[in-house]
Amino acid sequence: MAVDQMPDQPRDGSGAAAARDGARALAVFDIDGVLADVTHRLHFLDARPQRWERFFAAADRDPLLEEGAKRLRVALTAHDVVYLTGRPERNRRLTERWLARHGLPTEPLYMRPDDDHRPARIVKREVLRGLAGSRTVASVIDDDPAVVAVLEAEGWPVELATWLPHSSTLRDAQERAGRT
Repeated sequence: MAVDQMPDQPRDGSGAAAARDGARALAVFDIDGVLADVTHRLHFLDARPQRWERFFAAADRDPLLEEGAKRLRVALTAHDVVYLTGRPERNRRLTERWLARHGLPTEPLYMRPDDDHRPARIVKREVLRGLAGSRTVASVIDDDPAVVAVLEAEGWPVELATWLPHSSTLRDAQERAGRT
């Protein structure tokens, strides 16, 4: 589901709304840097000009980050898992195939609209607000310190993924270019 298709619904002050119809709470996972090792493709962003299409096209070769996959599998025992990624919508099929190849659920998958270049921290906060309109958000795992800081300040149950050191190249792409 694209970010711009999310309903704008109110949430309670804790950063989560009560679950409706007995639905399980949500565990929200980022993909790049949490489940997928992006280090092999960062050189496309170091180039001038940056080669965004090649950066995203190479995502099908990302190694799986075992720590993230382990946490996702544990989360599945008690929660419904959703993915919240800054990847553009045009990479949906590639991303779904990558998830399936690694034995992970392929949906729900919330992605950035192709023409949305806002910082990841803004986009992801907006999606979480929409999700919280109908479900309890039990946890969020993201590798971007700026995303984690914004969500933490709003009271979301968020954890910084530290098993793949966050690169300055990726940080610049997420904050300045609003691309991942």
